[in-house]
Amino acid sequence: MNKTLIATLLASALGVAHAADGITIAITGPFSGGSAPMGVSMRDGAKLAIAEINADGGIDVGGKKMKIDVIERDDEAKNERGALIGQELAAMPNLSAVIGTANTGVVLAGDKFLQEKGITKIITPAAGSASMTQWRDAKAPELSMFRFAAHDGIQSAMVVEEAIKRHFTKVAILHDSTNFGVSGRNDLEAQIKAQGDKLQVVATEKFNIGDKDMTAQLLRAKSAGAQAILIWGIGPELAVAANGKAKMGMKEPLIGGWTLSMANYIDNAGKNADGTLMPQTFIEEPVTPKAKSFIESYHRNYDVKRMSSAVSAAQGYDAVLILAAAIHQAGSADTKKIKDALEDLKEPVVGAIATWNKPFSKWNPADENTHEAFTRAQTVMGMVKDGHVTFAHAEEKANLVRAAGGKQGK
Repeated sequence: MNKTLIATLLASALGVAHAADGITIAITGPFSGGSAPMGVSMRDGAKLAIAEINADGGIDVGGKKMKIDVIERDDEAKNERGALIGQELAAMPNLSAVIGTANTGVVLAGDKFLQEKGITKIITPAAGSASMTQWRDAKAPELSMFRFAAHDGIQSAMVVEEAIKRHFTKVAILHDSTNFGVSGRNDLEAQIKAQGDKLQVVATEKFNIGDKDMTAQLLRAKSAGAQAILIWGIGPELAVAANGKAKMGMKEPLIGGWTLSMANYIDNAGKNADGTLMPQTFIEEPVTPKAKSFIESYHRNYDVKRMSSAVSAAQGYDAVLILAAAIHQAGSADTKKIKDALEDLKEPVVGAIATWNKPFSKWNPADENTHEAFTRAQTVMGMVKDGHVTFAHAEEKANLVRAAGGKQGK
């Protein structure tokens, strides 16, 4: 795609367009503040997909090409902002869908307003289990919320498996005090129990957003004999843990949630981030031809050499492709018809992360996984090395290549 053309399309997406022949979607997330790396990356990945679709004339809706118009809202990772934005979007006429939200607390504060109006939303990259289990617990008969992220249940299982694989027997759990951190702690504890209590939790410690020192928490973990630290948090505080651990001479590795791959962790921790392990739905390597084209396009159009959050960017990109496929199948920009199509996509969607075959199914109030796209198969273990995230296990990279028909991006 011509760089000037895509730049123009990306810029035009900043405004709210009201063209009668357009499909209006909203992109929401933390575009400022400590969670901005994932919010901005998700937004930019989504807008890259939108620009590509619009450059091709738009989505074929019942034989007519319709371009996507975008509304952006910065929730600043604040729950109260999420509630206000949810109410605002729920009151908008002709809104076809919403994509985004990075923080579990913001999801819990705002999505109820969209659900009340039946507005279709694809949540990404928020991974906290409560984002979807709230609807199972409420026994919602119908659900307009879908999630496009590897939820905490998948991630926590992988973290525990990794610790066991490395022959650790004693671990400490560190988590932040947000909804995401608490949910992650609960999932880690549940997974440890589910996997036969092969790990003993010798310390459980909490930290707050904005904390600059974790000496006390780390000292208690060290004194208790922890061989590894399982950590769950959102922002730059994760780097405080890594730097504090190095200062104390602790060699015990950090293994935790996907947010350990974000730039505000890797850059703030520097060499102390090396060896950190975390589940990833996308690693910024040209593993397949589609991944290669996405990475190159993102770097070129946003003038970067590394994505601030590759997971968020790729999930935003693929979420738009899946939404576009649903709109095409529905033959309508009506949000309820789009919801029905998402629950039964007929054609596979080739994305940067994977080729998506029926990522969602008909909502079952007893099983939130019906509206969860990711399974263990789309998630790999990443490791920080020299300021970048790479594959922790070569066989997982090979599996992705095989899934793409043996074709690897060059």
